[in-house]
Formats: sequence, C-alpha cells, structure tokens
Amino acid sequence: MDSEEFQRLKAALPKLPKLNWGIFKIIFLVLVALVGILTSVYTISAESVGVVMRFGKFSSTSDPGLRMKLPFFIDQIEEVPVRRQLKQEFGFGTRDATNNYQYASVNVQESEKSMVTGDSNVALVEWVVQYHIKDAYSFLFKVRNPDETLRDASESIMREVVGDRTVDEVITFGRQEIEIDAKTKLQVLVDKYEMGLGIDLIQLKSVNAPREVQASFNEVESAKQELEQAKNVATGQKLSALKAAQGKADKLVLEAEGYATQRINEAEGDVARFNAVFEEYLKAPEVTRQRLYLEALGETIPNLGRKIILDDEAQQLLPFLQIDPGSKNFNTQRAPKNFNTQRATENFNTGRTTRQ
Repeated sequence: MDSEEFQRLKAALPKLPKLNWGIFKIIFLVLVALVGILTSVYTISAESVGVVMRFGKFSSTSDPGLRMKLPFFIDQIEEVPVRRQLKQEFGFGTRDATNNYQYASVNVQESEKSMVTGDSNVALVEWVVQYHIKDAYSFLFKVRNPDETLRDASESIMREVVGDRTVDEVITFGRQEIEIDAKTKLQVLVDKYEMGLGIDLIQLKSVNAPREVQASFNEVESAKQELEQAKNVATGQKLSALKAAQGKADKLVLEAEGYATQRINEAEGDVARFNAVFEEYLKAPEVTRQRLYLEALGETIPNLGRKIILDDEAQQLLPFLQIDPGSKNFNTQRAPKNFNTQRATENFNTGRTTRQ
C-alpha cells in the first residue's frame, strides 16, 4: 500500500477524539493506591496467629486482630490455627470434616486399622489423635507437609505399640496402657522432627478381632465375663459370711464383757452390803444376829412346804401356826397367848418339828 492509498483510507475513517492522558494517569494512580491499601491491611482470627513472609521468607508473627503489612504482595500472610483443637482419624472417617488430613480414603482406612499383635494375631484398631499447633514457625518451615507426616508417624507408632502386646491386651484390658504409651512415643517423635505440634490425646475408638474370627472371640470374652461374674459372686458370699461371723464374734465378746461387768458389779454390791451389815453387827452383835437369823428363816421356811411348829408348854392340840402361804387352804390363825416364840425358835433349831 502506497502513501496515496493510505491517505485516502485515513480520510475515509471517522476521526477519533483526542485522548486526555491526564485522566488516565489519575485513574491509574487511584487504582494503585486502592490496591496498596487493600493489600496492606489484614485480619487474624482469635484462634490463630499470622506468619508474615516477606518475599517468601519468614519475617515475623502477628497476633489476632487488624494488622498492617507492606502492600503490593511484598508481605504475604499465612494464618495458622494455634489455638484450635485438631484431630486425625485412623481406620474410619467423619464426613464433612474441615481438615483435609483428618481421615484417609476408604481403601486406606482398611489397611490402617489392620495390625499384627505380639502373639502373631490380627486386630482391627481404630483410633483418634488429637493435637494442636504449638509453634507456627516450625509447623510451616521445618517439615514439608506436617499433617501428612503426622499421619505416617502416628500409624507407625501405633503399629509398634500394638506389636508389643498380645491380642487379649489389645482388645480387652490393655487399651488404656496402649493409649498412654502411644501418646508418649508419638510426642517424642514429633519433637524429634521439630514439627511444632503438641499431642493432646490418643484414644482407641474400636478394637476388634477380624470378622472371620469375631464370633470365636466373642465366645471367649463371654466365658471370661462369666468367670469374672462367678468370682465376684463368690467374693461377695465370702465377705458376707466373714461379716456375719465377725458380727457374731463381736456380739459374744460384748455379751461376755457385759456379763463380766455384771458379775463384778454384783460382787462389789455384795461386798458393800456385807460391810454395811458387818458394821451394824459390830454396833449390836446380838440384835444383828437375831435379825439375820429371822431373815434367813423368812427366806427358807416358805420353801419347806406345810409344817407345824409346836410349843412344849402348849396344853391343847389346837394352838399351831400354819406357815404355808402358797397353799389353797391358807389360813392364818392367831397363836395362843401362852405361845412362846423364842422357845419355838429354839425347838425349830433342835429339829423338833412335825411335818404333815
């Protein structure tokens, strides 16, 4: 195309208005300022800290809240949830989890939970690891892909701990010991790798025998439970019998102590009573002797049955004193005026009585 044709084509085109480059400059500067403002302000949530990287290299950390940084992507911020409780699941998975490394695929889950015990048996172990990020710098820069590394380390430790125990320990009574041992060993390994993680808890969710032998294991466990139940019943009966025997023994001891105390008190009372009588006897021996004699007669004669006491000087047959208060024909008659009580007493002493 020669210059004449170019001139004709140029004349045929409509004339464009002249551009005002000053306006474009202003718009450009406004856009630059807006981008600079937007890229210099950031916010860190309450459960996280911000790791500031300047030109891709670690610079500093920032606390939660509204913060400032160098604009135009000179400073880049990586938010690390150091105050959030994180967990990983092995052998199973909870759907809709926010952590992409919380559980593995279904095929991997089957291989994760299948473990060999120390007695060459197979156990299906499902567990959970709860952890938190305690050092954001180590978590981001010391280990590549720390979440995946933690999964591998946790599975390795669990296989080691389970392999040191029998299948009975793993399935029944050794679960708590396995959890504590695995947590301790995993924390040591994490610290050795400088992953910046703290292991809070390892919990066994489900431990079972393989499906092929599950029924046999259930029967064994049922037999063990019956054995324990029988032992508990026997122990209860033993304790009950011991308590009953101890109670009977305590009762006998208390009764013996009570009887001993009673006999002591009675003996002390007899001694005191004898001393009192003896003191009275010393004051008036004859009167006291007579009183004691009459009291003894009053206690003895009623037990001798029917009896007749005669007076030697009695002239008639009728004067007699019937001493039988227990008989049905009990009748008290008055003795004659010439009845001598003292002589009758003496006659009684010499045995001059007549029984009917």
